[in-house]
Amino acid sequence: EGEHRALGDVADLLPALAPRLYSISSSLAAFPGEVHLTVAAVRYETGGRPRGGLASTWLADRLARGDTAPVYVHRNPRFRLPADPGAPVVMIGPGTGIAPFRAFLHQRRALGLTGRTWLFFGDQYEASCFFYKDEWDKALADGSLTRLDTAFSRDQAHKIYVQHRIKEAGKEVFAWLERGAIFYVCGDAERMAKDVDEALHSIIHSA
Repeated sequence: EGEHRALGDVADLLPALAPRLYSISSSLAAFPGEVHLTVAAVRYETGGRPRGGLASTWLADRLARGDTAPVYVHRNPRFRLPADPGAPVVMIGPGTGIAPFRAFLHQRRALGLTGRTWLFFGDQYEASCFFYKDEWDKALADGSLTRLDTAFSRDQAHKIYVQHRIKEAGKEVFAWLERGAIFYVCGDAERMAKDVDEALHSIIHSA
């Protein structure tokens, strides 16, 4: 009993779990009454034991169809489509960072918005990580997506990331910027976002 109390005391000292924030990957205009999430289950091994991300594996493995989950909406008023529906839009979202841009394109299509759109997407392998490929193909076909550039880092000997594709298309990227394009970046803030920022600065300085 004393040991149980000690364990309880230790548990009381632990900080509360931080909320996991997932970008909504759907538009209410396109999917009324629904909210879609794009979640990658985190799985790894340490000390010979399989481990997983607390929230992502709970959603993937333990939450059954029809179950409910405690959620709340965290607003980000700065991350939204431009007020001018005709403004060009460049979206850079590797991995699950693609989520809000799926929502953007569904929103634009549902509202009949015009304007050029360019999506940069990347992950490790095209065969297993090309999220929503069928939707991007459809968007390219119907004109709601003007251009798609992809970077799958492990599909060749040298690693290719979205920032490399941005630099390769530097002249076109600068031309879109000159036309007033709005750039959006979603994903790994520690590395990817900094590398993308450096790529954009490099393009501007070289123009």
